[in-house]
Amino acid sequence: MKIIECPRDAMQGRPDFIPTATKTAYLNALLRVGFDTLDFGSFVSPKAIPQLRDTAEVLAGLDLSHTQTKLLAIVANRRGAETAAQHPEIKYLGFPLSVSETFQRRNTNQTRADALADVAAMQALCERTHKTLVVYLSMGFGNPYGDPWSPALVVEFTARLAALGVRVVAPSDTVGTGTAATVGALFAELIPAFPGIEFGAHLHTTPARWRANVAAAYHAGCRRFDGALGGYGGCPLAADELTGNVATENLIDFLGEQAEILGMDLGLDLGALREAQAVSAGVFAAH
Repeated sequence: MKIIECPRDAMQGRPDFIPTATKTAYLNALLRVGFDTLDFGSFVSPKAIPQLRDTAEVLAGLDLSHTQTKLLAIVANRRGAETAAQHPEIKYLGFPLSVSETFQRRNTNQTRADALADVAAMQALCERTHKTLVVYLSMGFGNPYGDPWSPALVVEFTARLAALGVRVVAPSDTVGTGTAATVGALFAELIPAFPGIEFGAHLHTTPARWRANVAAAYHAGCRRFDGALGGYGGCPLAADELTGNVATENLIDFLGEQAEILGMDLGLDLGALREAQAVSAGVFAAH
């Protein structure tokens, strides 16, 4: 079972710029917990995401000497991918590909066809540089624009990604439209259909619905989950202001229960987790 901690998702939506030293200290605290992966920053134009304009400086300040946690950076186009790929510390490049044409244009100023062409180029880049591309299928559980959506459409997009050699795909509930029924049904269809792909769940949901949605993904076979301590972050387009990232502490509780049933251990340092939670509360309360 893999938990991907996403402070980048939490930080990019803040109205104020979090100082570089503060970001670095927080990320170093998270690195000590033992998460599988840390979604730590983005190589996206500062005009689009000014809050993360210092990602390269933050990366230089990370202490990776005593952690097995892998680093993931989000990119929005080939240029960003090429920049991120120059950093040997980064294992994963994450790209948001939307099944909604409207959201793709709003999010990366591209058509879906253009975005798929970028995915092909990024996959080739990752193969050359020994990195792994993670494709987030934005609006993976529906959208508010009236654009077409169906499980069959998500399967179609996944088939295109598989043909390109993409091996990690994370359907994303960008605006919190997913229910336990739709989340479970989609993963139950995708996972057996594409055995060569590792599927992740990037769910935005409310405090009342997170457990049912996470459980549905888990029982359908998903073993890779994104979260953010405190549930910070999410998409501002969500209709319910309570919709945000699944709180990592909730993920740990749920997945810990499942691991115990299986006689497994999540392998997390719970003391370091409590320290990171204390740092997180200070970071996000102040900004």
